[in-house]
Amino acid sequence: MRLVFVRHCEPDYTIDSLTNRGFEEAALLARRVLGWKVDDFYVSPLGRAKDTAKACLDLRKENGLNHEVTVLPWLKEFYFDLKDPDTGENLMCWDFMPSYFCGNKQLHDKDLWCDTPVMKSGDIRTEASKVTSSFDEFLKGYGYERLADGSYKVNEHNDKTIVMFCHFGIASLLTGHLTGIAPTCIWQGFFMAPSSVTIIGTEEREGDIASFRVQAFGDTAHLTSNNESVSSSGYFAEVLSI
Repeated sequence: MRLVFVRHCEPDYTIDSLTNRGFEEAALLARRVLGWKVDDFYVSPLGRAKDTAKACLDLRKENGLNHEVTVLPWLKEFYFDLKDPDTGENLMCWDFMPSYFCGNKQLHDKDLWCDTPVMKSGDIRTEASKVTSSFDEFLKGYGYERLADGSYKVNEHNDKTIVMFCHFGIASLLTGHLTGIAPTCIWQGFFMAPSSVTIIGTEEREGDIASFRVQAFGDTAHLTSNNESVSSSGYFAEVLSI
């Protein structure tokens, strides 16, 4: 089984849609998605993800590939406020200054990151559990049942490819859940450019036990192969496009 997380194209957050550049990215992304053999498409309920998905599915339809896309409410961006421990002001749950993140090692722990005082200020464990529980029920429907140790029991093997149009924060949370990495480490240490593609597949080396492994993260080949630069939306420096 393969899961493909596609981050929405360059966003205009003020109207929950895409910028002009974002729609240009979507056109290039759609040409890439056209060549994929996909079994099921899913999308976040937010407009910027829906607009990205629409560009891709419209082109597939024009080429005789008709698909339904299912909206998953829990696939919306994981955007919850915390209280800044120094100022008391609202702080988005995956936007820490490096000195604070690096100085609080519990935030690096896959089991304890939710139990830090700053995460408790936004009840992040409850919110994260809602998402991961829904995600695990979703995977169970495809034959993969999560076990207590974080691996998955293969109740029914499949070779399906599932595409999810969503967001950096939620895709990182789910990637961490699948791979046993604190999502805070992914939020702080990795960048998913707008329109980028992340691929996670199952490895079934122990018969009826599966693990998930990242094959590609934040790939933007559909942009760079067309001599288009990569948007730095969500990044705090210039992005190198190669």
